[in-house]
Amino acid sequence: MAISETALGLGSNLGDRAAHIYEALRRLACHPDIRLRTFSRLYQTPPWGPVPQPDFANACALVETSLAPLALLDLVKGMEVAMGRQPGERWGPRLIDIDILFMAGIKFDHPRLRLPHPGLLDRAFVLVPLAEIAPDAVIAGVSVAEAAKRETAAAVRLWENR
Repeated sequence: MAISETALGLGSNLGDRAAHIYEALRRLACHPDIRLRTFSRLYQTPPWGPVPQPDFANACALVETSLAPLALLDLVKGMEVAMGRQPGERWGPRLIDIDILFMAGIKFDHPRLRLPHPGLLDRAFVLVPLAEIAPDAVIAGVSVAEAAKRETAAAVRLWENR
């Protein structure tokens, strides 16, 4: 597969949330099939979904990879497990979560993965950090910057070290 610019979303709401995201970024940068181009600042965001839980630290990263979509999915999910993520309730608390948001020029529809990510344009916790590093990326005919402006981002704020 040719080199593809890929956007990843990272989140954590257990333990040292910022450290978990930085460790995931370090692991991505060290992988021979991935070139970490840039990443956003960390943002604190309320949990999304029906399960009561702590706030998240969220960030986005742009990488270049020659991996096919499912190979990249297997890689990031394996990274989550290696970092200590345990199986849990859907939309529940997690030590680390790494989602593939889009791979430039690739539409992909598989039971395990859809690209672009189907919820991408509806989630401020992804759009705000993604707009910081890829404002001109276009998803479903809408720029990430425009989509971020449309979303209610009041609850998304820069991470404060505690």
